[in-house]
Amino acid sequence: MFKYGIDTLTLEKVNKIANGTLKAVITTEAKININSCRAKVTAITESDKVVYGINTGFGPLCDVKISKEETNLLQRNLLITHAVGVGENINKRLSKLMMICKVHALCQGFSGVRLKLIERIVFFIENDLLPTVPKQGSVGASGDLAPLSHLFLPLIGEGDFWVNDEIYTAKEILEIYNLDPIELEAKEGLGLINGTQFILAHTITGLAKMEYLLDLADVSGAMSIEGYKGSSSPFKAELHEIRPFKGAIDVAKRMRNLFKDSQNIASHENCERVQDPYSMRCIPQVHGASRNAFNHLLELAEIEMNSVTDNPIVLSETEAISGGNFHGQPLAMALDYCSIAASELGNIADRRCYLLLEGKYGLPRLLTKSGGLNSGFMIPQYTTAALVTENKSLCFPPSADSIPTSLGQEDHVSMGSISGRKLNQILENLEKILAIELLYAAQALEFRRPNTFSEIIEKNHKIIRAKVKKLEEDRLLKDDINALIQLVKNKKVIVK
Repeated sequence: MFKYGIDTLTLEKVNKIANGTLKAVITTEAKININSCRAKVTAITESDKVVYGINTGFGPLCDVKISKEETNLLQRNLLITHAVGVGENINKRLSKLMMICKVHALCQGFSGVRLKLIERIVFFIENDLLPTVPKQGSVGASGDLAPLSHLFLPLIGEGDFWVNDEIYTAKEILEIYNLDPIELEAKEGLGLINGTQFILAHTITGLAKMEYLLDLADVSGAMSIEGYKGSSSPFKAELHEIRPFKGAIDVAKRMRNLFKDSQNIASHENCERVQDPYSMRCIPQVHGASRNAFNHLLELAEIEMNSVTDNPIVLSETEAISGGNFHGQPLAMALDYCSIAASELGNIADRRCYLLLEGKYGLPRLLTKSGGLNSGFMIPQYTTAALVTENKSLCFPPSADSIPTSLGQEDHVSMGSISGRKLNQILENLEKILAIELLYAAQALEFRRPNTFSEIIEKNHKIIRAKVKKLEEDRLLKDDINALIQLVKNKKVIVK
């Protein structure tokens, strides 16, 4: 059981909560913290003290005092006026991750919202009532204002819900569950929509996907090396101990395991070839650098999962700090770094595909014995080349840009929401690139029989062949490629 606001969220735990395999609850301890902070907000509203977001307007209107009688309307107006996102809706899982992360932040007792409000969000999570959220419109500072506004419109009876794959109005769903809309009170609208949960949900999704793809890239690379009759010597531990980057050391160790007991590797240990092209022998350095980027983003994401990122932060009955914890730059810059890292995994995989087509070291050109009449595997590499270039174009760092908003009050923004979305686009393309490398590598291995390979490579070759047969003569490859893309998406290729 996970305790909101008390326990520490991790990548594994947040995904288990989203999957429904880990129960998350608001404990008595968290309720005490929530109620205590709420009492502080109440004390502020009953005093003459002017506090941003509690009894003032927002953004450039922070100098406008709001009367006690108008406070509730102010909070409702905040959600309605900020729900201006555009474009297609994000997928339902992202909405769920956003709510889980927001509940965990609110339960820490610095946001000043009522327990009733948080419990309603938990009800939505537990019943898979997932609000629709447009993907565009956040600049990633002052929080993900537009996405979070859409996410929480259903609390006040506005907006829409996903129910399975259908969209229903919030009013329809609240009636079905016999729930009344909640009237927001002081600080609650701002507590809901200030925060980085849109950026964070995309980060969590990207990390979960990239973790597998990093391992898969090692596997597809090892299979390509086996098909190419490349050398295993660049992966010896002694080489990487004298340049001890963690990512490179980890990848080199994985590669050694992927070549363990390979007859094929042993069959050419004393051949005359001096060295392999970089895309083969520099796998630890390149894949390892991508792992370093992943590890950095993971560290930052787990800090953010357990942070309070709304504004102002309520510390006492007399002090509410208006700061900048909502600014998305800490994640935005690392997301852009990870986008480059993911793109490079595809870039080097494409080069390995190309090498397998050249017709060297016993492989037929284009991986077909009947070239001329047959084009073999010539054309799928066009697809990897196109995907690699698309990924390169997506590597421009949004975090390097900023456009002032809110009449200059919000004069530097992170654009981290765009960074998060682009990382996930790159990873989707990477899935396709690695699927095509697996297609090529599996074909190349056929020409190394009767030699055998490591246990994990042999198992993966069988998994691939259960979906895609060896290419003897030209056939429509679209179905083969799509079958392998689905294997990758569903994480059916064994990586450990």
